[in-house]
Amino acid sequence: MKTISITRTTSDNPDFRNLTRELDADLRDRNGDIMNLYDQHNVIDQIDTVVLAYLNDAPAGCGCFKGFDADAVEIKRMFVRHNARGNGISTMILKELETWAFELGYQYTVLETASKQLEAHGLYRKSGYVQTSNYGVYVGLPDSLCFRKVL
Repeated sequence: MKTISITRTTSDNPDFRNLTRELDADLRDRNGDIMNLYDQHNVIDQIDTVVLAYLNDAPAGCGCFKGFDADAVEIKRMFVRHNARGNGISTMILKELETWAFELGYQYTVLETASKQLEAHGLYRKSGYVQTSNYGVYVGLPDSLCFRKVL
C-alpha cells in the first residue's frame, strides 16, 4: 500500500534541494540548451513556502511559491520524481500550494512552464488554470507558456 504525505517547509530543506537538482537535470534533458536562458529564473533561495511530497516516506515531489505582486504568488519548481508519477502527487502539491497562498491572503497564482512540459500543461488546465500572455521575464521567450488561476 502506498502512503503519500505532504509537508510544508522551506528552501533550506535538503530533500527540496535534491529534488530541484533532479528537476534541473530533467529540464535540461527535455529542453536542451534553451535552459541557458531559463536557469537564471529558477534560482530559489530563502523561500519559506515550499511543499514536499513523500511516497512511503521517500521524497517524491516538490513545489514552492514566491510573491509575485500584492495579490498573487508565482508557483515555482514543481516536480515529481519519475518513479513516483501516476499517484496524483503533482495535484496534491499544487493544491497545498494554492491553499497556503490563500491562507496568506493572496487572490491568485501565476506560473510559467515550458512548451515541451506537456504533462504540466494537463495538470494546470485540469486544476483550473487558464493560459495568459507571458509576463515579466518570460515576455518574448518562445518556449514559455504562462498560466493564471483565481484562488
